Amino acid sequence: MNALPYVFVIAFAIVIITSTFLRLLYILPAFNVTKPPRRPRGQPTRLLVVLGSGGHTAEMLSILQGLDPTLYTHRSYVISSGDEFSALKAIEFENTLDSALSQGKRDSTNIPSTYDISLVPRARNIHQPLITTPLSSLRCLLACFAVLRASGTQRPSGTNTDQGSDCLCTNDIQYAYPELIVANGPATAVLIVVASLLLRIFSVRGTEGKMRTIYVESWARVSTLSLSGQILKAGGMVNRMLVQWETLARNGQGEFRGALVQ
Repeated sequence: MNALPYVFVIAFAIVIITSTFLRLLYILPAFNVTKPPRRPRGQPTRLLVVLGSGGHTAEMLSILQGLDPTLYTHRSYVISSGDEFSALKAIEFENTLDSALSQGKRDSTNIPSTYDISLVPRARNIHQPLITTPLSSLRCLLACFAVLRASGTQRPSGTNTDQGSDCLCTNDIQYAYPELIVANGPATAVLIVVASLLLRIFSVRGTEGKMRTIYVESWARVSTLSLSGQILKAGGMVNRMLVQWETLARNGQGEFRGALVQ
């Protein structure tokens, strides 16, 4: 039997695997530390925020207090299905942003301040058997690609609508991949980051210079990282890993910038 075709197949597989590995090293923030690209003030910019359940959401919205909506003109909130609490809290937070914006000086570019709330399937439900977790995580990962690609239903900031409303923002600004992703703990955060890396590995159009990631470890984690934090840290998958206790920083687990929860 002629073994030559098998040699070509093996050589081709080695080239593909090596190329993918080198591309991964180039993409991973831990191996390729770069500064974010400069962007002119007034340019439409999308911020993607991953909200967890209960405490995770409360912490994240506390961290975002003081956010300037003229710098991040569109905010995308990602929540897991069934998490109505996080959806309502996101709407309340946007109402406060709009109030602050109306009282202050609006940006001279007059770019509308908008937001959207996107639902993704839960990566793992409470008491879900581990054997079925890969399937539910895959469903969540596939939904994360769509969330990253484009924002969902857009609402003018400050619009007090119920979650699931079909109210669309009347502007012609198109937002694609987010410039920045901020997360702080839920399993969905890991899958959002993985999806962003996969898109960049394969150089999907429009991803260049986009989807930088900041992971903020929970204030409740004093001496060890959460499981999500451990995965992202070990994989070198985020641009910045912020911790809120000096003990974690001294152990090399991240950057300490003080307690970020207000």
